[in-house]
Order: sequence, then C-alpha cells, then structure tokens
Amino acid sequence: MTTESAGEPASGSLGRRPSTSLALTAVLVLALSACGGNSSGSESDGGQSQALTLYTCVNDTTVQPVIAAFEKAESGSRVELFRAPTGELNARVAADARSGGLRADVVWGCDPLTMQAFVDQGLVGGWTPPGADAVPDEFRTDDYVGAHVLYMVAVHRTDAPAPRVWSDLAGPGYAALAVPDPSVAASALGTLGYFAQDPGYGVDYYRSLKANGAVQVSTPDDVTTGVAQGIYDAGITTASSAYAAKDDGSPVEVVWPEPGAIAIYGPIALATHSADSEVAKAFISFVVSKEGQTVLGGAGSYPTLPGVDGPTVPAGAPVVSPDWAAIGADKAAVLAEYQQVFGG
Repeated sequence: MTTESAGEPASGSLGRRPSTSLALTAVLVLALSACGGNSSGSESDGGQSQALTLYTCVNDTTVQPVIAAFEKAESGSRVELFRAPTGELNARVAADARSGGLRADVVWGCDPLTMQAFVDQGLVGGWTPPGADAVPDEFRTDDYVGAHVLYMVAVHRTDAPAPRVWSDLAGPGYAALAVPDPSVAASALGTLGYFAQDPGYGVDYYRSLKANGAVQVSTPDDVTTGVAQGIYDAGITTASSAYAAKDDGSPVEVVWPEPGAIAIYGPIALATHSADSEVAKAFISFVVSKEGQTVLGGAGSYPTLPGVDGPTVPAGAPVVSPDWAAIGADKAAVLAEYQQVFGG
C-alpha cells in the first residue's frame, strides 16, 4: 500500500451565477458543513488526524494482526502501511529525507542500529510511551522502545549434525551452509555485529564459514527455506522462521548454540515531525502494552514485555545480547570487512 496521500483539489473561485437563489446557497453551505470541510475524511470531530503512516520491516504475519487490533481498540483510527526489508526501508527513508522529510509518523524497525541512525538524523525519537519502563532496560532508550525480539539461532536438516556451539558450523559435517545478508536483513547485521565484537569469533568467523562452503542468501527466511528444501545442511536464521518450518513438517531442527542465541530487538519510535500526533502515540503505546504484546506473541513473534506468552523458547536456552553502542561505532568498518568475504 502506498503511503502517499491523495492530492487536494485545486483551489480557485467559483463564478457566481445571477440566478442562484439564497435557498440553494444555504443547501450548499449545509452540505459542506456536513462534510466537515475535510476531503480526506481523516479528521476526527476534534480536528485531530486519526490516520497514521507506519514504516516497518516487520513481517505481515505479525504486523497485520497488531494493526487490526489497534484499529479495533481505537475506533476511527487507521494505519497506512509501508512494509519492506530493512535495506529497502532505509532506501525509502533516505528518499523521503531528500524530498522534504520523513512521510511516516511511526517507524517500527528490526534492530537498534538502524533506528539509532534515524535518531542521529533527527528523523525519529524524543518520546517513548509512559509504560515503556515495563520493558527491560536492554530493550529501550530515551528515543525508542523495543516492540519485539528476534533470536538468531542455527537451523539444520535432521540428517545433519546439531551444532552445539556456533563455531561448530565452521567444522566438518556441513558441506553447504547459508547465512543471511547483513545489508538486507537487520537481524543479520546485528548477528554480524555480535560476532565481530566477540574476541573468540570476529569477522574471521565468517571467513571460516565461507571456507566451509557457506553462501550468502538474502534473508533469514531464505536460509530456512534452503535448509528445509535440502539445498543447505544448516544455516543462521531467526527462531520464529525455523520453528515455523519445523511446525509445517519440514525435516529441520532448531538449535540455540552456545554461548547463546543472539537477541536482536526491534524498536518502535515516533517521527519527530509527528510529536503532536496523538494517534501515532496511541499506536506505539498499544504495541508495547500488554494487549498489543499479547497480539504480537499470538501472531508468532517474541514480545519484549515480560510475562507475555510468545513462541518457543527451550528451557534453559542460552541467550546473548550484543553491545549495540560498540557495534554502532564500528558498523561501517565491520560491514566493509564482511563484504571482503561474501561481497556486497
């Protein structure tokens, strides 16, 4: 769905016809009054817009139920959606910035590195909902709050060995591996950042994967699909994607390798130009509320709000969180080093 609004009718004066009666004039005035003087129909009785534009990289399976629940809870509100992978989302935001400014009221991203870049450009930030402090500290800042979490895990075919630790993927038993592209998928970028910062791995880990037969595909879902179809023995993907394939009957298993699945949270933020938009604030508040998080969890994504049920997390599964500030400081250099391995 496009996020561009329909153009306003061209303004101009109407020539007055001598035969126009006062009665007809009164009828026209009443008709215009009944329309509220608003051709878009996006104004409430109080004159406040009830429509908001959302930019997101979150998949339709999650975002559509959340939007539907919000529009039901906030009668008269409407969400206009632009959804694309992170790389395309970045391109859309950059195009907006070049042509006059961000056209979204809310941005729901898939990693904090991307969102922080938007904050640094002055496009989003400066507000989080009153209930944001219920979300763990590691999933929020003063400018945005985590709406969901992606866990990066290993997926392997049932006839391939299960990797106990991440480094196992660079060893024997995996003649064909798949990794997602960090220039396309935010989760892949966060994963790259985590390994690059870990002294036991570094970008050399990707060199080892490449030497062991790894190929780069576009997204984590492409990794999962390739493993499920037998193209690859194993790969790095999101837990939600891997479990969905397993639940559908694909011959795959899911592993949370040590030192842990890599937790990458997806932040949601208010556009700075929409600081006075009550409907945009209401949407963000809903997404991180217990009601919104319950919808999100039921749709197959991992909530950030503690105590809300979500998809599978094995008992005792190890989890690690990247140092986002450190990754952000080295992002360009790390990507350049990675691209020397897999191209890009």
